[in-house]
Formats: sequence, structure tokens, C-alpha cells
Amino acid sequence: MQLGTRWTSGDEPPASVPPAVAAAVRAVDAAFGSAGPRPRWTLTWLEGRPIAELDSGVIVELDADGTAVVRHDDEDEFG
Repeated sequence: MQLGTRWTSGDEPPASVPPAVAAAVRAVDAAFGSAGPRPRWTLTWLEGRPIAELDSGVIVELDADGTAVVRHDDEDEFG
């Protein structure tokens, strides 16, 4: 079993965040900048694969090849 974690956007991702996901999280954080209150990231694991979700709905996950994919939770991942 792998436990998730939370951290504030703009802070360094915890060591438990895989490198490809951490790099994508940093890129999302940089795109948002530091204006206003900073949302929080939540790292969870689904079937052994990491999923980082920002409170705003941005999701970073790994595809089957291990490449980080960034999407928003209102995007249809099947269509």
C-alpha cells in the first residue's frame, strides 16, 4: 500500500512524488504564478500509479509509458 500526501502549490513536491510527476507539477505551479492564495496538491495512488491533483482541478498522472500527462478534471479522458 502506498499512502498519498498533500503540499501547497509552489512548494517543493515531497520525495514520494515520482520525478516525472514532480517535474510536471513544477511546470504547472510556474504557469499559475504566485498571485492570490495558493491551492494545494494531493498525491494519491491508483493501481500503483501516481495521480497528483491540484485543488483547482488540474491533474498530473503518468501514462502507460511513464510520461507525465497534465489535464483538467473536466476533460473527458476517454474521448
